[in-house]
Amino acid sequence: MKVKAAVIHDKGEEFQIEEVELGEPNDNEVLVKIVAAGVCHTDAVARDQEVPVPLPAVLGHEGAGIVEKVGSNVQTVEKGDHVVLSFSSCGHCENCLSGHPAYCLSFNDLNFGGKMNDNTNRIEQDGKKVSSFFGQSSFGTFAVANQRNVVKVDKDVDLALLGPLGCGIQTGSGTVLNKLQPKFGETIAVFGCGAVGLSAVMAANIIGCSKIIAIDVHQSRLQMAKELGATDVLNGKEVDVVEEIRRITGGGTNYAVETTSVPALARQSVQALKPLGTSAVVGVTQETEFNVFEDIMALGKGLVGAIEGNSIPQLFIPKLIEYYKKGLFPFDKLVKFYSLKDINQAFEDSKQGTTVKPIVKMDN
Repeated sequence: MKVKAAVIHDKGEEFQIEEVELGEPNDNEVLVKIVAAGVCHTDAVARDQEVPVPLPAVLGHEGAGIVEKVGSNVQTVEKGDHVVLSFSSCGHCENCLSGHPAYCLSFNDLNFGGKMNDNTNRIEQDGKKVSSFFGQSSFGTFAVANQRNVVKVDKDVDLALLGPLGCGIQTGSGTVLNKLQPKFGETIAVFGCGAVGLSAVMAANIIGCSKIIAIDVHQSRLQMAKELGATDVLNGKEVDVVEEIRRITGGGTNYAVETTSVPALARQSVQALKPLGTSAVVGVTQETEFNVFEDIMALGKGLVGAIEGNSIPQLFIPKLIEYYKKGLFPFDKLVKFYSLKDINQAFEDSKQGTTVKPIVKMDN
């Protein structure tokens, strides 16, 4: 079927709204009419080839829509269901089978390799193969996804709002709730107040952390962090962040979440921990210099990576929606909607920090 999609042809170029041919779903796949898709930093790094994805490609990996058709082996959803699309995983490796699909041994191939789980393409243009992204390619009016990507959600919540739960918001909140699991009354610092960081702030507030310290360089985002539960906010341009965190907490935090991808902040997140503290890095951070003895070993600190919030999307995303419905997780405050034709503006506004979480509506 012919669908409209935002296509990237060359490294770093703007998205072009073009017509592509979308193949039929196979026995394990679902055809989804996309209502809206979140704009995520991972889409930008793929566009710019910081994380190589075969081009041309249709990006987008925070899709939300309505099931149009299901393959013969699909049992989890049916036509008419509202769904969120999340990351792709194989389902049969050791990590998938032990409940850690975000660490699937084939994660990079399935999400960044340009092909579906069966190693074929679903998208073509002028007879040439077009890469998929995260097994969904949701920057288009329709998408085909493996049933492992698909999360059924309640119909009583605005579907256009829910796409970012599939990656960015899941990553921030899940890193706190699933990976670090702080106890009531413990302390945490969150470096970066974009959608991922603010989701971590909201999750820490749900748990009841006694100190939730948010760090950013944009005052508007720090103000948002305060509204969402941060007990303290620090502007990294104005203060020595490590010293201030130690002062506020009397020695450092139990935990930190580093979302910015800035190497120096990854080290700061560890230095600002108290002994035996743990920092989780979720940003695509490049080479970083640590003094392993002083920064980590001598004080028993931990530095861990976190992918997709260590989540099982089919279990975790419905929980986030329940928190939202109860008023405990107001992620709608982060969102601004754009039309598909304005997708390049959405990316620019996200880069400049004027919009925390852009969502592109497909205007079907």
